[in-house]
Amino acid sequence: MNTLDARDLSFAYPDGTTALEGIGLTIEAGERVAILGPNGAGKSTLLSLLAGLREPASGEVRYFGTDESADDLRDRIAHCPQTPADYLFNATVREDLEYGPAQLGIDRREADERVDALASEFDLNGLLEKPPFRLSGGEQRRAALAAALAVEPDLLLLDEPVADVDADHRATILDALDRRHEAGTTIVVSTPDADLVPRVADRVVLLDREGSIVRDGPVRAVLTDGDLLRDVGVSPPRVTDAFSRAGLDDPPLTVADAVDRLADVTDDAER
Repeated sequence: MNTLDARDLSFAYPDGTTALEGIGLTIEAGERVAILGPNGAGKSTLLSLLAGLREPASGEVRYFGTDESADDLRDRIAHCPQTPADYLFNATVREDLEYGPAQLGIDRREADERVDALASEFDLNGLLEKPPFRLSGGEQRRAALAAALAVEPDLLLLDEPVADVDADHRATILDALDRRHEAGTTIVVSTPDADLVPRVADRVVLLDREGSIVRDGPVRAVLTDGDLLRDVGVSPPRVTDAFSRAGLDDPPLTVADAVDRLADVTDDAER
């Protein structure tokens, strides 16, 4: 079953500037998809259209094979914006985590269990009684993601989910996304960072500066096409680019892959 079908989506800003044009995108249940493109390509705008938070100039988005709107499916769709403070509007972090379950009429005991579990998972226990505006950017991002996950969505739309996050908590977020993917959640991540893509996605939708899709395919096929990435203004993954420039075929996509590759070479040499 398709989680999301976007057909011929276009969007223009009030001044008439076109942000996106002719976007067609189908995402199947359980997929992990990265929307990759340079700054200004319309990635955040596309994500907000997919979340039903903006009206397209043309086209439509359908969810879960139904005719229901995104507003009718807020128990199944969650969106974390690029600026996490936009998602946090209650007096305390705890109240932000409680908000989604309360809107869905979830039993208070179950809601409390969800909040406690998410606070532990995202290292928020010492922050629950703080006002969100008193948090650092990375803390706000963790709190916003936890609040989005409190409704246990089937479709999770994340705009730059690890921006401003320190290394330890970056791993916390990425591991949490792995767990949701393993549980069947469909995840769409928007990012300008090709190095992040292999960690969060199996498929890449590549946007150019004009807000059009120029490539949609498996992570390896897209990220090893360095010329295409550079043409649209995206730097290839650093380790991939290094191996490609060295003239090596089938370059690794991540540092971990590179370490494994070099270990294999070392083992072969020792034999």
